[in-house]
Amino acid sequence: MNKLFEHQATVAGQPVSVPRVPVAAMRAGYLKGVLLCMNATVLMGIMFPIMTSALRHVDPFTFTSLRYLIAGSAFLILLRVKEGRSAFRFKGEPIALAWLLGSIGFCGFGSFVFLGQQLAGRDGALTASIMMATQPMMGLIVNSVVRRVLPPLYSFLFILMSFAGVALVVTKGDIAALLSEPQHYSANALIVVGALCWVIYTFSASYFKTWSALKYTTMTTWLGLTTIMGLNLLLFALHVVPVPTAATLIAILPHLLYMGPVAGFIAILFWNMGNRILTPLNGVLFMDVLPVTTFVVSAISGLIPTHMQIAGACMTGAALILNNLYLRRRAQRLAARP
Repeated sequence: MNKLFEHQATVAGQPVSVPRVPVAAMRAGYLKGVLLCMNATVLMGIMFPIMTSALRHVDPFTFTSLRYLIAGSAFLILLRVKEGRSAFRFKGEPIALAWLLGSIGFCGFGSFVFLGQQLAGRDGALTASIMMATQPMMGLIVNSVVRRVLPPLYSFLFILMSFAGVALVVTKGDIAALLSEPQHYSANALIVVGALCWVIYTFSASYFKTWSALKYTTMTTWLGLTTIMGLNLLLFALHVVPVPTAATLIAILPHLLYMGPVAGFIAILFWNMGNRILTPLNGVLFMDVLPVTTFVVSAISGLIPTHMQIAGACMTGAALILNNLYLRRRAQRLAARP
């Protein structure tokens, strides 16, 4: 895992040699990456209010299995059409690492985030969405821990600012509620762990240099499905979660039609393609779009965010942007030194 985050540091603001390409081509490619990441985060933002409704009928583990079976099938067909039969070969890339990342990215994210959202109740969608905007800060913390290097002072302050914004969203401005309502600890902790899983999955994509974004997504989805479905079957056998009935499957069908083909297939494909173009350092900035989308959709459905929750979301977004600008300027200063 050490190599993964060292590779992330190489991409995230450090000077690298790149081939010269025409300016027009660079601008067109950059615009494409921006549109891909923007659309991906909008589609992901819509999924949290939808999951609020779906989780009233089914557990998050079963829903995650069904969701990625649909999305994985779409990825499989698209990969076969776009890259041919040879695309299913690993071509020297480590299958064990691909399985691990698929398990972390899909099983970990889907299970932990949606279980936390379910435990958080009515406000779970808002909480989960704002946690997603803290992912760049999580990546910085994990990278610092793995490489045993303290983050820059200003980045550390932006991290604190980001999580202060999260606290405002979770507590609606009543910070004392963190102490008076300890039942929310487990829900919020699960969402944080799930968001961290997606950080690791996103930043590790660049480690598979010979794979296209589509191939990385397809391979990790199907390898991750072995973990998701294995866990689901174990929970069925232990009677931790019930086997879904026909009535349950019918009830969640509208939710699956969005969460599988749209949020599971299109959004994730767009996200990986956009990050491949922009690099994760730039791509994660679009995580700010995700909670905004969730807040708007939640408001339309009747759950109006409070003023303090909106302020908290803005605080987290500002911390993300300011930290990104700071890291860029810091990298430029380091590159200019003899």
